[in-house]
Amino acid sequence: HTHTSFISCGKIVSMPIAHATTPRSCRRHHYLHRYLQLPVIWLLCVVWIIISTAATATSADNFLSSWQLRSTLTQANPTLYTTIGEREQATNPLEPTIRALKFWRRVAPIVVHYKFTEYWLKVAHIGDKKKRYDTWEKLHAAHAPTGLKCILELRGLFVKIGQVMSSRADFIPRQYVDVFSELQDSVPPWETDRVKRIVQQSLMDSQGLTIEDVFESFDEVLGSASIGQVHKAKLTPEFGGETVAVKVMHPNAETRFRNDFKIFRTLCKVALPGWDPILRELEMQMMTEFDYTNEGQNLLQVGKNMAKSPYANKVKVPYPMLDLCSKNLLVMEYLEGKKLATSIEENLSSILGGDKLMARKVLKAKQQALFESKHSGNQKKGFLKDLNDILGESNISMSVLEKAAKARMLMTMTRDARNKLSLLLDATGHQIFNDGLYNGDPHPGNILVLECGRLGLIDYGQTRSLTKHDRLALAAVVCALGRKSIDIHEITTAMNKFGFHSRDNNEENIAKFAALYFDSDAAGKRLGYATPQKYLQHLNSIDPMVEVPDPAVFVARTSFLFRGLGALLQQQLHTSQHWKKHAKIAIDAKGEDLQLYNLGMTPIANE
Repeated sequence: HTHTSFISCGKIVSMPIAHATTPRSCRRHHYLHRYLQLPVIWLLCVVWIIISTAATATSADNFLSSWQLRSTLTQANPTLYTTIGEREQATNPLEPTIRALKFWRRVAPIVVHYKFTEYWLKVAHIGDKKKRYDTWEKLHAAHAPTGLKCILELRGLFVKIGQVMSSRADFIPRQYVDVFSELQDSVPPWETDRVKRIVQQSLMDSQGLTIEDVFESFDEVLGSASIGQVHKAKLTPEFGGETVAVKVMHPNAETRFRNDFKIFRTLCKVALPGWDPILRELEMQMMTEFDYTNEGQNLLQVGKNMAKSPYANKVKVPYPMLDLCSKNLLVMEYLEGKKLATSIEENLSSILGGDKLMARKVLKAKQQALFESKHSGNQKKGFLKDLNDILGESNISMSVLEKAAKARMLMTMTRDARNKLSLLLDATGHQIFNDGLYNGDPHPGNILVLECGRLGLIDYGQTRSLTKHDRLALAAVVCALGRKSIDIHEITTAMNKFGFHSRDNNEENIAKFAALYFDSDAAGKRLGYATPQKYLQHLNSIDPMVEVPDPAVFVARTSFLFRGLGALLQQQLHTSQHWKKHAKIAIDAKGEDLQLYNLGMTPIANE
């Protein structure tokens, strides 16, 4: 046989099999052909059809009973719709089951396709790297849109996971990053009237006020995400009359998230075993977001910290109106600006004569080139060659003066983007090492370029705090990583004091772990590992970490997110190089010996 076929996502997919050249290869390919005829593939397809049918039928029954209940209640008392009606879907005991069925209806075929392809490449002994690469690329391109459809259908936790994936261009296949980038701030919003009813109920319960008492206008949707959405509104003169941003939590979001974590945990067991620790950390972090009064307090404290920092005139944190905030409602100062990545894209499009599609294409191409490189990203191509690549075909007809003008604009744009990214890293470094209070979710949608030129730092729902011991222990690790001459023993000692312990205490391997967590994955690229996850698996195969302190996980995640943001801005980041000055200031200012503290964060008497 020259081709073999199997069913994937309801389609017959034909895959070529190399011609046998030896009796052994004939047996191998005959075995592969027999494997394809096993009932398991057909059984999985039948199960998928049954699940799809069950989900549809259950949804229909649920809709009918829900409609009947709503009709009865509304006829008896029309005012019940605004208070009880919004909760009907979430209080339905079958909703978790229905969501699970919908999820697996879309995801199960994808998992089967990936698992089968992995098995096929192994059994068929496909050694051609280009062929293997092309096979995976086609698979990613085929299933990324389906993944987005599943996310948009279910929303909830899956939107948040999609947002995290879209901001990890150094970790996730580029096809998923490109498709999921839509989730950063353009998730389809809930109807404004429905949101207004939530606001009305919240204000009435907490303040005894109506929405008309507080807001003169309440219309434009600024962004919609996994837990809630933000509207632009204007306060009435009685409450100051200023323009504000109003964050409203989706009904029963917390319950839905808890159920969704159970679904995704099952997926990790089936297809993503290495993701289980990441999922536990994400769950621990995200389940703190379901009380907007906490986020309001975080905004207030971080704003005060930034106001007395060296970056007071360079960054802006929105001020919360705590008197109007409640568990599912957050009213805060409105910041006029654009996302950092959007600002970069618009600047580049102006260089290309206003061609936004070309600008987006160039940025994605440069991002892909950066992370497909096996080098650290420090090598430099000639600037004129870089300019010629960006200008493309229009370069042919340009005069020398026109090229010079474009070159000047490109240099200014690049310098401005790097300055903004450096400022963001410095502000976060100050928050971590000086204040001990920072944003644990600095994804691209949370960074704004304001009209006044400052950076706007928004969404502090996942604020993390560090104790004095945490800050000083982390500072010691970052300072050791940031030295020109690396001392492996110094790095290992600092990691051990922070709470990191490996099985064999391999100092060289622990130092590589430290660099991966708090600096960059450049070493992994030099070894040929395409993603940090592959490099992490390599390090664990040598000497696995058996103890990792929780505070380190959250800071490492922030470091990884900044690297992803750097990828979107075409820059290879080394976070320790930006953070080492803040780490040194923290150690010099405190002056305590780290040996006086244990991991229980309790001071030990100096004997």
